Amino acid sequence: MAESEQVGGIPANEQIADVIVNHQHDINLSDFAVKRVLSVNPQRKTIFLEGCFKDKEGKAVLLLEKQAFEEKSVAHITANAELSKLFVNDCYGSYECFPEAKLNGIKTTLIFPATDKHIKKFESQPIHIIEETKDYYKNITLPHLTQDQFNLQWVYNILDGSAEVDRVVLEDKDPNTGFVLLPDLKWDGKQTDSLYLLAIVRPHGILSLRDLHNEHLPLLINIRDKCLAAILERYGVPKSQLRVFLHYQPSFYHLHIHFTYLQFEAPGIHAEKSHLLSTVINNIQLKPDYYQEATLAFAVRESDNLFTSYENKGIVKRCPPKEENETQNSN
Repeated sequence: MAESEQVGGIPANEQIADVIVNHQHDINLSDFAVKRVLSVNPQRKTIFLEGCFKDKEGKAVLLLEKQAFEEKSVAHITANAELSKLFVNDCYGSYECFPEAKLNGIKTTLIFPATDKHIKKFESQPIHIIEETKDYYKNITLPHLTQDQFNLQWVYNILDGSAEVDRVVLEDKDPNTGFVLLPDLKWDGKQTDSLYLLAIVRPHGILSLRDLHNEHLPLLINIRDKCLAAILERYGVPKSQLRVFLHYQPSFYHLHIHFTYLQFEAPGIHAEKSHLLSTVINNIQLKPDYYQEATLAFAVRESDNLFTSYENKGIVKRCPPKEENETQNSN
């Protein structure tokens, strides 16, 4: 499974990629009972639900996302569509449309069985910026990563060809510079306007941007050149219309690189999260240990154990509850 949306201001599908589940049982969504809404993103038209399945043990997280319109199906919207008027002002009218035709199904992602950690990850939370120095990384972030991260078996399943084989766009089997390129979960694999692919590196042990140095330049350049060529050939999108970047902090700690259509406002493209691959390569060429020495900013939610690690060191402070904030503002 490749990566997912924004939860509490942070890309959630940062998101789905870090939570892969092996569904060993038949699933019927009509048996899903909603316990609570974890978060809603009106801009991205997504909602995260916590619930459970009838006659099945374990918690579940369900992501529902409205899909983009397809040009070929737009004509069906006006056919026998019912309009409910909201208001009219001069030549401007606002209506709610109820098409008779079945259009644009809801993209659904299921995590089952889900752990408390999965549920916490998708729950709406205040977020904070951490300015991570090399000492903070060594003494706070890295110890946290070695103790608290999602299982990466789903990544290894993709790399060894035991899962998602039919979704692979390009594969390079070189153990040092190889990778697998496949669509991210956020993309349906059809509409180039929302193109989103993920390149997962073959070498193990490269956790994130922090581990990259001059020895990894052949790997990064190989991924850049071959993936750009493959995307142009298969989808007709040139490199000048692609955003190629890495996340920090990433959603899962096995190095991977994102390829998105430039006009698609994908989650995780903001300054506190995204690092362009071209900039990463250039920085390493200028200074081989750039990412071991640099101060890197990242966003973290209060529910994340990494936030707690920084909070315990007095580096960041938790927001007071909303009720307390409202009382202070009224005074």
